[in-house]
Amino acid sequence: MAQKPQNQPSGLAGRFPVLTNIVIIIAVAALGLFIVYFAIAIFTKHGRTDQVPHVENKSYTEAIRILHDEGFQVDIRDSLYKDNVRPGYVIEQFPKAGSIVKPGRKIFLYINAVHPKEVVIDDDNHPMEDALKSFSPRSGLARLQELGFKNVRVVKVLGDNDCIVKVLANGVPVKKMQKVPVNASIVVQVYDGRLTEIRDSLQNEELMATRAEQLSNGATNFEPDYGGAAGYVPDYPSESKSSQKSSEETTVTEEEIEFY
Repeated sequence: MAQKPQNQPSGLAGRFPVLTNIVIIIAVAALGLFIVYFAIAIFTKHGRTDQVPHVENKSYTEAIRILHDEGFQVDIRDSLYKDNVRPGYVIEQFPKAGSIVKPGRKIFLYINAVHPKEVVIDDDNHPMEDALKSFSPRSGLARLQELGFKNVRVVKVLGDNDCIVKVLANGVPVKKMQKVPVNASIVVQVYDGRLTEIRDSLQNEELMATRAEQLSNGATNFEPDYGGAAGYVPDYPSESKSSQKSSEETTVTEEEIEFY
């Protein structure tokens, strides 16, 4: 006996099942996107803005309080040191004051350090020796400038070559490997190269005095000792000119040279 055909689904869904499934999938996807959009809008506070308050040149604690009261987060990005700003005060902020940002945004602060930065002037591992000793003045001053020192003064001291004798920070000699604050007052003592000239002048004066003594004793034939230099023939100027020249060469005042 022949079976009766089963009842076929009626309506649009029964006649077009594939199209119906596609429509359902699109509707579910649209609903999901709608939910995600509103969730992101709530999380990112879409459409809401706040203005960043001004906290530069304020103390660290006051700046933190102001920003927290306005609902902002705070991050200390770095600590610097400036002589013209009080320690513990805000040097710079980012974003800048007056910027329009999202509520609760993180504000980065740059704080003036309580203590100045300390650096090693001479990192040669001989801590008992003076820093930058025997350096040329040019290389020594370049080193100090590179490290950030601003208050640097060069003082000439009596010596026989043009090099650094010692470095003083706030009046105290600096040793190798020693840390020094960058705001210290630096004095660089440099040999002036005149010691050899003065020594030669004094030696010439002594030779002239020896010759004068020998002449006064009636000596007519003598060989003064000129340091053993073979074939050396001195040029004897008149007594008055020699005395005057020697006086000019050896006159050194305390104001001109600091003796080391």
